[in-house]
Amino acid sequence: MGKSGAERRKYSRIATDQMISFAPVDTRDRLAVSRNISMGGIRFEAVGCEITLGDVLRVTFNVGDHTIVAVGRVVWATDVDPITMDVGLEFIEIDPLSIRLIDEAHGE
Repeated sequence: MGKSGAERRKYSRIATDQMISFAPVDTRDRLAVSRNISMGGIRFEAVGCEITLGDVLRVTFNVGDHTIVAVGRVVWATDVDPITMDVGLEFIEIDPLSIRLIDEAHGE
């Protein structure tokens, strides 16, 4: 029998439902709602914008009382409805302290 999605994941996910900001590097921020965060990336829903596979985005989000800024590459993007996209972003630049904060939050 095959492994479930959770068993196949490289990193455990932390469920979230918070406002985040994201933007292509060097452009103005847009708002989105995060759905889960792991040490490897973040999943979020964005409204009213076009995001394509391979886009590099800067994301800003909170873990506890800490604000984290990371850069990631879009590894998947799915239309939820005509104006909403569900996006999976794999971190390519994130500082070690931020990784530790995400890891510690998972244990809570």
